[in-house]
Amino acid sequence: MTARLCLIRHGETDWNVARRIQGHTDIPLNHTGLEQARLLAQSLADEQFDAIYSSDLGRARQTAEAVAHRLHLPVRLDPLLRERHYGDFQALTYDEARARFPEAYTHFETREPDADFPGGGESLNVFLARVRDALNRIADAHPGGSVLVATHGGVLDMAHRVAADLPLEKRRDFPISNATVNWLMRGDGEWRILVWDERSHLDRALDELP
Repeated sequence: MTARLCLIRHGETDWNVARRIQGHTDIPLNHTGLEQARLLAQSLADEQFDAIYSSDLGRARQTAEAVAHRLHLPVRLDPLLRERHYGDFQALTYDEARARFPEAYTHFETREPDADFPGGGESLNVFLARVRDALNRIADAHPGGSVLVATHGGVLDMAHRVAADLPLEKRRDFPISNATVNWLMRGDGEWRILVWDERSHLDRALDELP
């Protein structure tokens, strides 16, 4: 049985605008992000979803709740859908992280799969395993169904790499924008991309990720 997942990145936050690393820090949507969530919900109003899942961090939950309100569905919170944990990089801008932790930032920038962060955090290999497990578990729970998943930019990066069979070390060459629509399908145990970064419902959307 196939399963279709509509993955959405949360709407804009002030930390997105400032290029400040959020990770597990619980930052709410800003005014633009709330409007993006409303427009996203409007664009998905005719979809038939079996369930809505969301990261338990506020920015993803707020985005999911806008769609849930429109579709009269509950939101199932799942901490496995959280953004990558960036350790001591969290709350810093990318420039601040580079200046404060130059060696660790080089590992981060070159996407070394086993490199973690000062102060804890997840390596790309650990993060990928978490995301893959979460997506497979959701697909297993809804065979033949369609599910909305509200999550984060890093999670979308991992999901795209799973579906497109891209190595973790490869520099990203695909967009990951706030409040855009991304459809994946899993059939016969294999993931593939149906739609990526659909943004016709938005006036603008940031992709500030490295």
